[in-house]
Amino acid sequence: MKKLPILTVAMVTLLSGSILNADTLKVLTWKGYAPKALVEKFEKETGIKVELTYSNNEEMISKLRATRGAGFDVAQPSQDRISSVQKKYKIYKALDYSKIDSTQIITSMLTAVKKNTKVGNESFAVPHCYGTSGLIVNTKLAPDAKDYSDLLNPLYKGKISYRLKRPTLIAMAFTKGDNPFDKYDNPKEYKILMDSVAEDLKKAKPYVKNYWANGDALLGMMRSGEVTVAMGWDNGGWKLHKENPDLDFITPKSGALGWIDTFTIPAKAKNVAGAYKWINFMLKPENAAYFTNDSGYGTASNGAIALLDDEKKANFERSFSKADIDNIKWYPPVPAQLEKIEGKLLDKIKASN
Repeated sequence: MKKLPILTVAMVTLLSGSILNADTLKVLTWKGYAPKALVEKFEKETGIKVELTYSNNEEMISKLRATRGAGFDVAQPSQDRISSVQKKYKIYKALDYSKIDSTQIITSMLTAVKKNTKVGNESFAVPHCYGTSGLIVNTKLAPDAKDYSDLLNPLYKGKISYRLKRPTLIAMAFTKGDNPFDKYDNPKEYKILMDSVAEDLKKAKPYVKNYWANGDALLGMMRSGEVTVAMGWDNGGWKLHKENPDLDFITPKSGALGWIDTFTIPAKAKNVAGAYKWINFMLKPENAAYFTNDSGYGTASNGAIALLDDEKKANFERSFSKADIDNIKWYPPVPAQLEKIEGKLLDKIKASN
C-alpha cells in the first residue's frame, strides 16, 4: 500500500490559500454596480463569495498601480481610461473573449470597447453599462428640434442652453458631418475642425439663454419653459418626461454621445475563472435588467431592455431605436494635447461678444 505524502505547513497553507482564492471573488467597482440581490444570486449559483470594494476611475488606477495589478479579480474602469494606463503600467490582463458569451452583448458596444481598449494586438475590457448625452427638448414648443444643429437655430433664440464644455464641441463636430474621434491622432486636423466648430458657436451665441453648469438648474429651466432646446443627459430628460410628457430626451440624428464603464481583469487576479463567471452572469439579460431597474443606467446586455420595468422600458424604447444605439458615439481616450486645444477654444467662445 502506498504511503500518503506528508504535507508540510507551507504546503497546507498554499493549498488552503488556493481553495480560498477559488471560493472568493474580489470586485473593485462603482457604488451601485453590484446590487445586493445579484451578489446573493451569484453566490448561490456558483458557491463563490463576492467581496466588493467601491471606488472611482482615479482610485481604481491608483490601487492597481500600487499593487501592479494585484488584490482584485475584477475592476470596472471607464473604457476611455484603460489603454493609456495599460501602456504605462500593465495593470490588466488581456481578455480571452472566447470565455465571454458575446451573444449576450450588444455588438456595437463590444466592438467599440475592444477598439478603444486595444494595446498592440490585445484588448482589455468588456462593456457593462452606459449613459448618453443628446438633446432635452420641449416637444410641444420645439417639435422639429432633432439634432445638435438646433442649438444654433435662430428659431429658438433665447430658449437654448448647453454646457460650454468639450462634449459640446464634439457634438457640433458630428452635426457638421465630420468625426472628431478620427482626428485624435492628428492634432493639426483636429484643431482645424474645432476652429470651425468654435466659429459656429460664436456666431450663434446671441441665441443662447445661458451655458448651464448645474444639471438641476437646467431641469428647472426646462420645467419653467425658459429653455425649450438643451443639450443634456438621458436620465435628466426622462425625469422631466415623467413630470411632463411634452419634455423628453431626444437622440440626435448625428448620434448621442456616450460613456461606457467596463469589466476588466487585473494583471495579478487570483480567481480568473470566477471573474469570467461574474462578467457573464452580470450580462445575462435578466440580471442586467435587474441592474438597470435598480440603478437607472443602460446596460450593454443584448435583450435586457425587453425585461425592464414598464417605465424604464418605455424610456429606452421611446428614445433609442436599434439604429440609434448602434450610432452612439463612444468617447475614446483623449490625447493630452487635444485638451489644451479645446480649453483655449472654449475660453475664446466664452469671451466673445
